[in-house]
Amino acid sequence: MKYSKEEVIQYVREEDVKFIRLAFCDVFGRQKNISIMPQELSRAFEYGIAIDASAIAGFGDENHSDLFLHPEADTLVPLPWRPEHGRVVRMFCSITYPNGKIFECDTRSILKNAIQKAKIAGYQFFFGAEQEFYLFKLDDNGNPTREPYDNATYMDIAPEDKGENIRREVCLTLEQMGIQPESSHHEEGPGQNEIDLRYSDPLTAADNAMTFQTVVKTIARRNGLCADFSPKPLEDKPGNGFHINISVKSSDDADNMKYLIAGILDKIADMTVFLNSTESSYCRFGSNKAPKYISWSSENRSQLVRIPAAVGEYRRVELRSPDPAANTYLIFALIIYAILDGIENKLEPPASTDLNLYKADADTLASFEQLPGNLKSACAVAANSSFIKKNIPDAILDIYCNR
Repeated sequence: MKYSKEEVIQYVREEDVKFIRLAFCDVFGRQKNISIMPQELSRAFEYGIAIDASAIAGFGDENHSDLFLHPEADTLVPLPWRPEHGRVVRMFCSITYPNGKIFECDTRSILKNAIQKAKIAGYQFFFGAEQEFYLFKLDDNGNPTREPYDNATYMDIAPEDKGENIRREVCLTLEQMGIQPESSHHEEGPGQNEIDLRYSDPLTAADNAMTFQTVVKTIARRNGLCADFSPKPLEDKPGNGFHINISVKSSDDADNMKYLIAGILDKIADMTVFLNSTESSYCRFGSNKAPKYISWSSENRSQLVRIPAAVGEYRRVELRSPDPAANTYLIFALIIYAILDGIENKLEPPASTDLNLYKADADTLASFEQLPGNLKSACAVAANSSFIKKNIPDAILDIYCNR
């Protein structure tokens, strides 16, 4: 349900809400929040709530440390794992300077701008998120270990799969929060799991992806486990992927699928530092269904971009290189801009690659361009990209490339 400001105030009063979490994220996508009491809600809506930005990565220094959080009423959701009496709710926020100007490192606002530019051009996007994560045991002091919760493999069932009750609790909690899971299963790695969310508009999909990680980590801890979304938790096991399903509708009902593919492939190297933002991100590439080469195909899971088997409204493109450490708002914005470029310039995709690149010989592989092989080279590509400089603020590019 989408609430207005007045409805939020009424909801807080009638539902015994005692804490309101104002949520946002830093430039790397790490979620943050500040809790306010109900009597501060009207002030938050009218003026915003001040925070010290100097302690948040990429948000400035002590000289210019004041920023304001402005809650967005239509993102209100109760947190089901908190008490029913004295409830806790959450709203996502936009971030501004004291003078009201949008903060350039507010990545949620960057995505909003991309959506608006697409709308003006006559295009509506839809995104669906598939995130993988590991469940690890805790030690006697409650600290995470690297011991997987089970030794099951792809789509195993209980008793080998010990994660099914965790996934069930996650899915039921998401439903309580108005987020629709589509499917869940055990993944290839020991203790590795995947839950797929139903597609929605880009901003909702990004908010849901952020919420999803919070829910999984919370439910795991309540069950004496640690949920790990890092790209490569175990050196010799599959990494965690963040597969993104993308479709676009145009006001003239044109079929833009080939331009969608071409736009992504054309800009993927430029975007990679944001899609794969840690050094360990690059340890995934080239094995266990994680792509290494810039290619596409129907259904083939060894490709960077694939077209899953589907019909009608479920027909989409799946991008397979990102990982869950990425800032979802940034990468959704970049994907939108890349596709718009593909459509506007009528870019043609290369021929599809209908072969298994994990088993191809060296001569065959030599004909394909590769994704950047490490964080340093990905930073170099982004720093020299006119596409990135046009769509990503200099402050964010500098933070990613000069850590």
